[in-house]
Amino acid sequence: MTEPRADRELRAEAIVQASPERVWELLTDFANMTRWSPETMKMVPLKGGGLRVGQWYLGINKRKGVVWPTRSVVAAVEPRHKLVWDTKSSGAQWIWELEPVDAGASTRVIHRRPVPKGNTLTSKAFAPVFLGGNIGHADELEQGMARTVAGLKAAAES
Repeated sequence: MTEPRADRELRAEAIVQASPERVWELLTDFANMTRWSPETMKMVPLKGGGLRVGQWYLGINKRKGVVWPTRSVVAAVEPRHKLVWDTKSSGAQWIWELEPVDAGASTRVIHRRPVPKGNTLTSKAFAPVFLGGNIGHADELEQGMARTVAGLKAAAES
């Protein structure tokens, strides 16, 4: 049996009883992330031009008493289908995929976090000291992703 890895791909998904348009609208209002995600406190755009490929976001994250910044760059925007950003400080890529179900009456939401080139040295050093360990933090992130997807689902279905 292999040991779990901190840089493994994390995943959460759900079927949401709402159209891809409605889910996209909620997903791209980043103020919602602060309500749904147990770790995200704030996402602030650092350039003008709105949500677009190349946009930078400053993320403020928290875990218990620890608060830290991240810088993310939007890598893909396909309205009502896909949103991707790369977090430069950790090496993680955050992917949201929306697939229409039931002729578009519902949406499959898939939230993934691969780490294509492995965790950065900063991430490898920060997590053991401040976040309870690399693997433990990855486990927490995956649970948090499930909570975030559940928050999106609840908002879209209300």
